[in-house]
Amino acid sequence: MMIAIMLGACASSGQPQANGQMEATVKRVVDGDTFELENGEKVRMIGMDTPETVKPNHPVEPYGKEASNFTKELLTGQKVTLKFDVEPYDKYKRLLAYVYLSDGTFVNEKLVRDGYARIMTIPPNVAQADLFLEAEREAREQNRGLWGLQDENKADSKKKENQPKKSEKESANKAEQPPEGKLIKGNINSKGDKIYHVPGSASYEQTNAEMWFATEEEAQAAGFRAPKR
Repeated sequence: MMIAIMLGACASSGQPQANGQMEATVKRVVDGDTFELENGEKVRMIGMDTPETVKPNHPVEPYGKEASNFTKELLTGQKVTLKFDVEPYDKYKRLLAYVYLSDGTFVNEKLVRDGYARIMTIPPNVAQADLFLEAEREAREQNRGLWGLQDENKADSKKKENQPKKSEKESANKAEQPPEGKLIKGNINSKGDKIYHVPGSASYEQTNAEMWFATEEEAQAAGFRAPKR
């Protein structure tokens, strides 16, 4: 009985805790994946990453303004439910949350499914990883949002076919910034196979990371395997 009372007190305290949740009101949206609450706390949505628009010394990335404006229209002034995973805060003291509107809309998933964000799952916060992967796969297949930019840029790409491949690699490397301490890339191929690539391996540079891991054991625990060759 005493344990039940203590658990109930924790659940109703409204304080961020692992696997808990809280109600809050959005004061303003910072960019596509980050916003501020009325109490001044910043929230970073888990599992996805929108193109940069406000990062210091970093140019506005393609489709960044569209993603930021979409999130502003969706969240500004709204009462939301924040659900936490294993880590309620990141190293910048921002809340890490899955965000739900009062009508049940899962905002993180919607941004990925509508093509405003790429998935960026960082262990141990992986509760919705499979859902996000499915949502991104659908967005890619339908050429939604930022995925449609690839078709628009095909003509420009053909003009650059004769440029050294080194330039292409450098551009890819600049676009992919791994989380601190997590350098192993996790990727899901067209067959749905989950494969991880360690730095220095044959396919590492060409691989688009859908998840990042610190160790091979961490990748394997998430259901990824090493390349067969």
